[in-house]
Amino acid sequence: MNFVGEKIESIKADTIAKWRDDRLKTVSSATVRRELTLVSGVFNYALKEWRWCSTNPTKQITWPSDSKPRDRRISAQEINLILDELEHSEDGTPVMLKQELAIVFLLALETAMRQGEILSLTWSRVHLNQRYVHLDETKNGHARDVALTTRAVELLKIMQRTGNGPRVFRLASGTADTLFRKARDKVGIKGLHFHDTRHEATTRLARKLDVLDLARMTGHKDTRSLMVYYNATATELASRLD
Repeated sequence: MNFVGEKIESIKADTIAKWRDDRLKTVSSATVRRELTLVSGVFNYALKEWRWCSTNPTKQITWPSDSKPRDRRISAQEINLILDELEHSEDGTPVMLKQELAIVFLLALETAMRQGEILSLTWSRVHLNQRYVHLDETKNGHARDVALTTRAVELLKIMQRTGNGPRVFRLASGTADTLFRKARDKVGIKGLHFHDTRHEATTRLARKLDVLDLARMTGHKDTRSLMVYYNATATELASRLD
């Protein structure tokens, strides 16, 4: 950041604006908005609690506009292509890391959990008999319990056979990202991110759960944020009308 090392009281709106413009050359507007939210919180605290500054300069500049929410769905064909490339076997125990990633991919589609949430799972927080997993740390900072479909339970039972120790998966987040991108690019799938599994899973789960239960499972605090991940097609909606 352009203003690292400066006294907080000397940082003005034009400095923040220059930093904003420089960041927008390398990252998305959504990323800059998230970073501005963090910086704004620092200034607000310094202003109200410590009286170290008289204004919050982030409120004196124009913030980048919100990016259009992603609405990417994942087709059955794309799922099969990814699984084949990751050498997934329905009956076999994962041996290679990419085979573990296939289980992570399928588990994400069943539960709407984020990749990091799945990779952080330990067996002490997996309760197969009660059909849920407990997440201590999530993106919004709150713990939550995630219900498991029958298929999700089956996937976790497969991982029990690996003997990985206290962790359910050996994969690190960086390795998972690299393996997924390689598999996606090799089979020629365009515009797919791993996080799109959250959209796909949320839309599928909406057929089975009411909106409050769905929000509780996915960790959304209000239905407005939940709607970002609900992307049913008109054809899917029509099929439920008859």
